[in-house]
Amino acid sequence: MFQNFDVTARPEQGPPRLQALRAELTREGLSGFIVPRTDAHQGEYVAAHDERLSWLTGFTGSAGFCVVLEACAGVFIDGRYRTQVKRQVAAPFTPVPWPEMQLGSWLKEQLPQGGRVDFDPWLHATAQITTLTQELEGSGIELVQCDNLVDRIWQDQPAPPMQPVQPHQLEHAGETATAKCQRLAQELQQAGQSAALITLPDSIMWLWNIRGADIPRNPVAHGFAILHADARVDLFMAAAKLTDLGSHLPETVTTHPPETFLASVSALTGAVAVDTASLPHIVAEALGETLVAAGDPCALPKARKNDAEIAGSAAAHLRDGAAVVELLSWLDAQPAGTISEIDVATRLEELRRRDPALRDISFETISGTGENGAVMHYRVTTESNTRLDAGHLLVLDSGGQYLDGTTDITRTIAIGTPGQDERAAFTRVLQGMIAMSRLRWPKGLAGRDIEAVGRMPLWLAGQDFNHGLGHGVGAYLSVHEGPQRLSRVSTVPLEPGMILSNEPGYYREGAFGIRIENPLVVIPAPALETGDPEREMLSWRGLTFVPIDRRLIVTEMLTAAERDWLNAYHADTAALLRPNVSSAAQSWLDDVTRPI
Repeated sequence: MFQNFDVTARPEQGPPRLQALRAELTREGLSGFIVPRTDAHQGEYVAAHDERLSWLTGFTGSAGFCVVLEACAGVFIDGRYRTQVKRQVAAPFTPVPWPEMQLGSWLKEQLPQGGRVDFDPWLHATAQITTLTQELEGSGIELVQCDNLVDRIWQDQPAPPMQPVQPHQLEHAGETATAKCQRLAQELQQAGQSAALITLPDSIMWLWNIRGADIPRNPVAHGFAILHADARVDLFMAAAKLTDLGSHLPETVTTHPPETFLASVSALTGAVAVDTASLPHIVAEALGETLVAAGDPCALPKARKNDAEIAGSAAAHLRDGAAVVELLSWLDAQPAGTISEIDVATRLEELRRRDPALRDISFETISGTGENGAVMHYRVTTESNTRLDAGHLLVLDSGGQYLDGTTDITRTIAIGTPGQDERAAFTRVLQGMIAMSRLRWPKGLAGRDIEAVGRMPLWLAGQDFNHGLGHGVGAYLSVHEGPQRLSRVSTVPLEPGMILSNEPGYYREGAFGIRIENPLVVIPAPALETGDPEREMLSWRGLTFVPIDRRLIVTEMLTAAERDWLNAYHADTAALLRPNVSSAAQSWLDDVTRPI
């Protein structure tokens, strides 16, 4: 099994660890210490070695941070984790709603007389520290750099990962590493920049057509890189990770131990492009005045998938969809109350593993029934494992890492006869998903400009959900990929080739959760007779084909256009998947895709 169901953190472990950390604060004469979720590479997911936030507090979410002061300890979490954090942290840790409460404002409230707050400069992006410094100006609160105090007290901290890197073949990548480097180097030259720093692991993997295994569920390796304007590259990665590459890396790439990265950065001259949102603060200090805030040069090229990447992603989604159909067919045959959340997750992974192209699951499968379904990023453990009882809903959010693509799909399934509130909410979520799937929009709009389309049916009923409508998806890379998002805070224009999830939801704490998710790829919109000839429009092409549970749909709530979309989607799903599933699954598929 790729996934295990062990309990990785317990609330009761937090208070004694907090006490030990406070002893270090006293020893150093400090007022506080900031404990981020991130590692030195600022990715969303971290290796076991970097799970400092979880180890200290018990909170296992993929975003957030903790600030430990002498008199209080705040765990800052966004709307996705408001329910989860209540389950996972114990007093004296206190949840703090973020970004509603900004760190600078909170520190000034808690330290009205001022103080010295420590942070590890490797674990914070320079933009974060710059903003916080400005917020604290005149408050008497000083930010200081010190040793990482959590690492000091974490006695059994796992070692940093050292998994070997593998080549990512051209048939899947669609462009050679040499061509990518030359293309980006030309852009540096045109901008008058001498080099660019690349610190995000998925950017390094994409640029040199390699994949790693340093982080579970994400085929990335830790390292840093300097791309020069003449297309030369300095790659800073442990030699133990490079043993399986042979001659895969271009001759223009020179490898170095990662410990030499900071010294090499200090020696750079001319304008150096960086992404201040992900560059470690200590690296920004080493650059000094040569720093130019120009963004990660790989971000947009990586997001705009080429033909090979799109074809691979589509193929992977079809095979993955067949595995999910086998699971749903099996699930419907199990009497209510006889199987558990873990049984579902285990069975689904077994079905996915029949595909020889599968390398991992793309994240820990979310298999949550009843009130567990209302925890947006619920992770089932042997202690939380719950049986699927009649009248409950099951939120099943899962995906696979295949050699040709990364998948991410959510379906909400009725166990027995669902309640009317559940069916009405599910129908609104479905209407939002259909509305976004059908959307056409003018070229140049960003996620924030169109995201409300997927929320409107819920808003009209006075309901909403506390996560974005969608995130970018990689091509055998991170399942959460930027910079594009369907989010009210995303200003990145959507472009052809970008893959995003479309996943509205609804969550009633203590009762049930609902989410429906289909990844989509941005394409030029087909011309319409009524369209303005001079106006470029974009639309979506669907990648995911898995039936949507009709038992949860209040048919009378759907418009004729929504019914037509759903019937067409189900017809396509049956036609595409029927040849690739078992006879039992074929019969189930024929039944659940009948027109409504």
